[in-house]
Amino acid sequence: MRSLSKSGLGSEWYHSHNFKKELAKKTKKTSSIIFFLKKPMQRVIRQNADLAAFRSFELNSYLKRLRRKKRVKEMAPFKALELEYPIIDSNFQTFCASHGILSVEDFLIHDLYELAAFAKQQPTSEKLEQGITQILSIIDAQHQPWVNGMQLLDDALHRKHVIPTGCEGVDLLLGGGLLEGQLTELVGPSSSGKTQVCLLAASYLASKHMGTVVYLDTGNSFSTQRIAEFVGRFSNHMFSQVIPLLLGQRNFQKVMNNILCHSVFDIFTMFNVLHQLEFNLKSQLQKGGQVRLLIVDSISSLITPILGNIGSQGRALMTSAGYLLKKLAHEHNIVVLVTNHTVGGERGIPKPALGQIWKTVAHVRLLLSADHGNDTRSISVLKHPSMASGKVARFRV
Repeated sequence: MRSLSKSGLGSEWYHSHNFKKELAKKTKKTSSIIFFLKKPMQRVIRQNADLAAFRSFELNSYLKRLRRKKRVKEMAPFKALELEYPIIDSNFQTFCASHGILSVEDFLIHDLYELAAFAKQQPTSEKLEQGITQILSIIDAQHQPWVNGMQLLDDALHRKHVIPTGCEGVDLLLGGGLLEGQLTELVGPSSSGKTQVCLLAASYLASKHMGTVVYLDTGNSFSTQRIAEFVGRFSNHMFSQVIPLLLGQRNFQKVMNNILCHSVFDIFTMFNVLHQLEFNLKSQLQKGGQVRLLIVDSISSLITPILGNIGSQGRALMTSAGYLLKKLAHEHNIVVLVTNHTVGGERGIPKPALGQIWKTVAHVRLLLSADHGNDTRSISVLKHPSMASGKVARFRV
């Protein structure tokens, strides 16, 4: 937000100490909301005129999705809030409309100090100031409360469980499996087994009826045949090429009903799917059982194309994608598993793609590699919140 000199506000405004103090306090608390809503979008749209179509699609669709969310009152038009908050009356609405503000969405991207200065000049300045304070309180109420260390420990002990992947070597390495509430990244070159681990984890969770898997397939690599093969292994069936027959049509259907697969070929489609998933989770509209696992295979195939020609705009979208995935993991206590490819590093040593910005996104980062000539894989810990890097395990897919 822009700073405003005393002369611009007028001496009268500066005598309203309490309102000014409250405005500054509320404005500071809402800075994170304004940053995520406004700043990344500004970076996306301001530099290149050729991105006008992109700006229209991404910004408008993003705000439309926010409006649909049940809990986000700050996106509602003022008229819809009048019944619950009488101070947001027709006089306040008319004043805001004269400045092009029809909803709290407009309010967020407006200069609040400038608006307060205009309010002070009106005959009903006191009521207008109360209305501004009320809107800020509505926004402030969306923030989650602070938690202390004991509350975090209790959450970790009672809510953050591990979900097995179905691969004994991987689960032993990770102390039981993938941790709920965290984003785990599988990194590796082509044919290292990233997709196989994703399919294995999805198969295990679905076959054990532990919950629902949401699988975002970005490269047409989702294989029902491989799923059935894994399910047969878990069920101690000898598997043949006739997939559902040996497993039993009914049993296989139950497993597949617990896996919701979406074909996603660009980052905007991914945003649409993730926002719809978030809305369903909050509104308890998700079909099937509780969502326990979200897989994106692969995240790099969606992000790499936008990092080329559009520079900072692509990086802003990458940051937004990471933020949304971690938000889903944390708020809904689900496991998020994404895959990433490798690129050439110093002295020819492969390193994870997507650069330094993405490096900070994952809570857990695992490196996969394949032994030439057989189906044995190695997995090593590159990053983990509760164990040292460098631990290695070997397994077969």
